[in-house]
Amino acid sequence: MRTYDLGPDVVAFSTLRCGSVDPGRQVVRADMTYNGFNQWRASGNRLRLAQQLGIGADDFVVPHQTHSDHVAYVSQPGQPDDVDAVFTDVAGLCICVSTADCIPVLLHDPRHHAVAAIHAGWRGTVARIVRQTVQAMQARLGTQAADLRAVIGPGISLQAFEVGQEVYDAFLAAGFPMERIAVQRDKWHIDLWEANRLQLEEAGVQDIQMAGVCTYTHPDLYYSARRLGIQAGRILNGIMLRA
Repeated sequence: MRTYDLGPDVVAFSTLRCGSVDPGRQVVRADMTYNGFNQWRASGNRLRLAQQLGIGADDFVVPHQTHSDHVAYVSQPGQPDDVDAVFTDVAGLCICVSTADCIPVLLHDPRHHAVAAIHAGWRGTVARIVRQTVQAMQARLGTQAADLRAVIGPGISLQAFEVGQEVYDAFLAAGFPMERIAVQRDKWHIDLWEANRLQLEEAGVQDIQMAGVCTYTHPDLYYSARRLGIQAGRILNGIMLRA
């Protein structure tokens, strides 16, 4: 798995398609959308991941995502329905979002010992789910944005994310600075990394890490629904307070 440094009190990661510390060993074939360390409906792989993290197979929160802007506080394992961002202050509970091109954002509040995992596809990004998650943490836990440490994980890049006019218009109507997040080639391309980074910055988050890895152009490392089809496997992006 790919791990991120968000402080000594947390474990933060994105799983790899190969499920190995040596991604070069994975052989990817276009017809094998589920090969490797798939974390979508893959109980055997979920158990392997739990073993790597040193937790139980039932210590995960993996919401049923609907490309909404819904944010939920969680305190126990499970699969909350119609939720695309979760946060907790419970140690040992691994909160996750699954992705296969959409943008994962992980947050750590070291002052209040809290973490969040956010799934930001283009609809969630337009709805500013990242900003809403920061606000939800502030309201429930007293989080201050300036204390947060954030990572924007692997997802589709501007170069690969070609969109129709209706998607461009949705970002424009939502007030995004299009000169910073969009370029026009044959069609419009949107930079979801930058759109979510701007949300963090505007909320007051100062410590922002960027994985900078495109899932579409690195199918040897990550699943990509746009490249492999909607039935492609999924990676998990998770964060957990150490018990």
